[in-house]
Amino acid sequence: MTEILRAAIFHTPANPFANPKALIALDDGGLAIEAGRVVQCGDFAAVSAAHPGASVRDWRGGVILPGFIDTHIHYPQVRILGGLGHSLLDWLEELALPEEARFADLSYAITVANEFVNALAAHGTTTALVFGSHFAPATAALFSAAEAKGLRIFSGLVLADRGLRPELHQTCEAAYRDCQELIARFHGKGRLGYAVIPRFALSASEQMLEACGALLRETNGLRFTTHINENSLEIEEVAKLFPWADDYLGVYERFGLIGPASVLAHNVIADNAVLKRLASHAASVAHCPCSNAALGSGVFPLKRHHEHSVRIALGTDVGGGTGFGMLKEALQACLQQRLAVDPVTLNPGQMLYLATRAGAEALGIDSKTGDFETGKAADLVYVRPRPASVLSAVLAHAESPEHKLSALFTTAGSDSIGEVRVDGETVFGDN
Repeated sequence: MTEILRAAIFHTPANPFANPKALIALDDGGLAIEAGRVVQCGDFAAVSAAHPGASVRDWRGGVILPGFIDTHIHYPQVRILGGLGHSLLDWLEELALPEEARFADLSYAITVANEFVNALAAHGTTTALVFGSHFAPATAALFSAAEAKGLRIFSGLVLADRGLRPELHQTCEAAYRDCQELIARFHGKGRLGYAVIPRFALSASEQMLEACGALLRETNGLRFTTHINENSLEIEEVAKLFPWADDYLGVYERFGLIGPASVLAHNVIADNAVLKRLASHAASVAHCPCSNAALGSGVFPLKRHHEHSVRIALGTDVGGGTGFGMLKEALQACLQQRLAVDPVTLNPGQMLYLATRAGAEALGIDSKTGDFETGKAADLVYVRPRPASVLSAVLAHAESPEHKLSALFTTAGSDSIGEVRVDGETVFGDN
């Protein structure tokens, strides 16, 4: 049976950085859903007339958005959120790595996996590219929790054989074997997909990176993700470990790891030669503004990425970032770009695109999700202002649809998330 959701609706079926008219803003919108798919999205009067037998759910006063897509987040770092005052390498040593070592305890990992997927859903994130654990059973626990919750998750075993705490290292043979087993169990199962994930070049030998390349070649549809050019000291150390490489990107290129299925996190410090090559590979960058600020890594050169046609999406980078909220991440992207060396003024449509469809494009699933085009998955977030809240007042008196959308980024938080659906199935909600 067809269901129509009635509310203000915003989505970006095209890229608003290239098309100024890409934002679709419906003040009284109707989203018709059947069997977990979008049947029609448009003005409520037109949608209801086209589906006279449909049930109607009246969500007026609130806003419907596509489900948020987080392209860089670490599941084993939920419990270290809030560790401010560090730079990248000392934050890893003092906070992140000791916590990640605890995931050798499977019962601990299962508990955190459930905390993690519940937090994603509660913040409106329906799809995420997730760094798993250094331990295969803990990574399996994440996949199982995501499947039970109903989220769309890409993840994998985090690979390292040097440079970290010894208990986080694997042999190349063991890492390869564990990845193969996880791929067989979870890749393509329901809403799950597998990603090959060396932690970063600092912790991966040439042999480990060769194993990553082999995994990508052996199984269709795998994603690849890692870190790049986040911190100046990190870049200096990579140059020492791989003296044959022209730059950080060249390390990954050498092993055939960069292509359309690659999402590289951060890229805060990148020259134009790197940007040109990223574009030629059709690779994507996960921009993590809250983490970049919290760890003092720098301001992301968004304008230069766009000038070189490098694809960009957003990531929260929990726990180097400041939380699971993609609305907050988009807001921080906007605020930081106003202060960049080459400033950019992001409009509400561009912010929404970065938090939704851009992530789908980066993950190669834009034919399936990311906006409300007919036939796509009904992945959505219902943002419902609390009574007598500031958000409620702003939405009621906004002079334009764009002002309403801006208000969500500046004022809405997790307490405003009323319902979240993936493939039309509710994964979070109190209605």
